[in-house]
Amino acid sequence: MKTCVSSYSFNKLLKSGVYTQLTLIKEVKNMGFDAIEFTDLEPTDGVSVIDFAHLLREESDKQKLPIANYTIGAELLNCPNLDDEVARLFKQVDIASILGVKGMRHDATGGYKDIEKTYKSFDQALRVLVEGCRRVTEYAGEKGIATMVENHGFFCQESERCEKLVTGVGKENFGMLLDMGNFLCADEAPELAFGRLAPFAKHVHSKDFHVKSGQGFNPGAGFFTSRAGNYLRGAIVGHGDVPVLQCLSILRKSGYEGYVSIEFEGIEENRMAIETGLNNLERLIEMA
Repeated sequence: MKTCVSSYSFNKLLKSGVYTQLTLIKEVKNMGFDAIEFTDLEPTDGVSVIDFAHLLREESDKQKLPIANYTIGAELLNCPNLDDEVARLFKQVDIASILGVKGMRHDATGGYKDIEKTYKSFDQALRVLVEGCRRVTEYAGEKGIATMVENHGFFCQESERCEKLVTGVGKENFGMLLDMGNFLCADEAPELAFGRLAPFAKHVHSKDFHVKSGQGFNPGAGFFTSRAGNYLRGAIVGHGDVPVLQCLSILRKSGYEGYVSIEFEGIEENRMAIETGLNNLERLIEMA
C-alpha cells in the first residue's frame, strides 16, 4: 500500500492563500507522500476548469507525483433530472481523464429531502442510485477510469447499504472509496465495515476521529454528532479512536495494494497534523 493525501486536508491553508491546488503538488511531494488526491478543482482566477486540470497534470508529471484520485460531489436521488446529472458527471469523468487518474469518486445521494414526510427507505432509493452509478461507470470504463462512491452523508453510509449499491451496479469498474472514520458517523465499527467491504475497495481514506459517548455532555468546538448522537471530532491519524491498524490489516489480507489517502479534518494546524499523520501512517502500513 502507498501513501496519499487529499487536498481537502489542506483546506485551511488553501482558503488562507498559503497554497493553491497547483502549488500544493510540490509541497506534498516534499512532504514525502507517494501521491495526491484532489477534491473539487479550484482554478485560479481567469483559468477554466479544463485548463486548470491540464496545469495540474503538467505539474504532477514535473514533480513525479501521481494524482491518485479525483473526488467530486453528486446527487443522483434528488436531482431534477437523472439524465442531466449523469451527463454532468460524464464531463467530470473527462476532467478525471485529463488529470490522469485511475479513479474518480462521486457521491450517490445525501438522502431524501424531508424524509419524515416521504416515509421512504434506502432500498426504495436503490434502483435510481444503481442506474445512475452504472451509467457513469460504464462511461468511465471506456477511458480506463474506475468510479466509486464513499461511505459518507449519513444516508448511504453504513456497510450494508454500500454493499447493496456496489453489488447492485455489478460492474468490476465500480467500487468503494472506503473511509475508515466515516463509518463512525453511522455508528458502525470501522473494522466490521472494512471486513465486509474490503473486496470492493478502489481507494481508501485514512481518517481518524476522537469519539465520545452521546450519554455525556457536548464537548464543544470541533465536535459534531453521529447519527445516533455520539460526539466525533477529526483527529491526526493515529491519535484518535479509529482502529487504523486493524483496517489496514484487513485491506492487506484482502489483497489491496492501492493508495491510502490521509483526509484530515481536525482542529490542529494543518501542516503539522498532516506530517504527523504521514509518519504514523507509514509505520502503520508497515505493521499491517
